[in-house]
Amino acid sequence: MSVESTGVGALTARQVMSRIVVAVRPEESPLMAWEVMRRAGVHHLPIVDNGHVLGVLSREDLAASWSGGPHEQASRKVRSLLGCEPRPRVGPEDPLVRVAAVMVDAGCDAVPVVCEEGLVGLITARDVLAAVAGRVQPHDMPSELVTGMFRLEPVLPRQS
Repeated sequence: MSVESTGVGALTARQVMSRIVVAVRPEESPLMAWEVMRRAGVHHLPIVDNGHVLGVLSREDLAASWSGGPHEQASRKVRSLLGCEPRPRVGPEDPLVRVAAVMVDAGCDAVPVVCEEGLVGLITARDVLAAVAGRVQPHDMPSELVTGMFRLEPVLPRQS
């Protein structure tokens, strides 16, 4: 599907979103979140509890909150990194123009796509740019939420 044939205004969140979403649970540590981002090659991690999005953690958010060493990071929870500000989200049928407006208004570069069942996708600024550039690929596969991609246990240095 190209922008020329549909026009950017006709695209919906469902057509633009990433369908395979790597997420973390709120009780995971920042150390674990960082490792999941690194291994999965993603810059944004939705924090999901029983299918419901609590927020989206970016690499920048994670780096800005980093203090102390591995022991301190392993004992914290990513839930504590969520601010009190509103957590924007969009629906699968929302037009791309609305998605972009939500991102601009919230000052964020990623927004979860949710429906009654919970998280179904994630749209990043890169996805919006790809749509504007006419590089949207048709999707006929279902969405997939990956929270148990791997189970990592950080190996921490011994305290002397």
